[in-house]
This record gives sequence, C-alpha cells and structure tokens, in this order.
Amino acid sequence: MINFKRADHIQVCVPLERLEEARIFYTDVVGLQRIERPAFNSKGYWFQVADIQLHLSTEDALPRTSRHTAFEVADIAEARRHLESLGVEFWEEPVIPGRTRFSFIDPFGNRMELLQFTK
Repeated sequence: MINFKRADHIQVCVPLERLEEARIFYTDVVGLQRIERPAFNSKGYWFQVADIQLHLSTEDALPRTSRHTAFEVADIAEARRHLESLGVEFWEEPVIPGRTRFSFIDPFGNRMELLQFTK
C-alpha cells in the first residue's frame, strides 16, 4: 500500500455518473479511509490521507489538464510497484532536484502526483 506523509495540494473531480466507481477506486485501489462529510456539501465523498483530507466532488467531464493533487510518500518505489501491479496509468513528471516523483492517472482523468524528497 501507499504510506502517505503529507499533501502538497488537492483537487479531484469526477463525472456524477461515475461517482460510485470513484469511491471504489479511492478506497480499494488507492487505499484511502472514507470519512463523514457535511450534509450541505455537494455530492461526493471525503477521505482521510495522513493528516489531511481528500475531497472527491462531481463535475462534468473535462479534458485532462494540469490540475492535480500531490502527496509526499515514505517509499516512492513501493508506491509505484503497488499501482503498477493494479494496472494504473502513469504520467512521468519532469525532474525537480531534491525529489523523486511520478504521477498516476485515475480512471476519471485526474492526475495524482506522488513524491519523495531526497537528500
């Protein structure tokens, strides 16, 4: 599984008709714990990621953009092996000194960056 340490930034949306599929992806594939969300909030789910939250909301399908979340993980190689074993799509990120990183694309077109700081 992925050992999340902190979030850099968050924004995830899926089409309304794929909301339940997204809930399953984020709980069963990514391994996030679902938490309660306020009743006034739009349709969607909230998840706990280490000491922050990921809010999954709905909006009309959009083309892939640069919007994404970024999570620091304890073991970037293990995170990649886990996602590869489940056939998740990858997006290679440009090199940034001091960190190892890659992104994966969820089944709904959202880009999720994982990174590990190096010394």
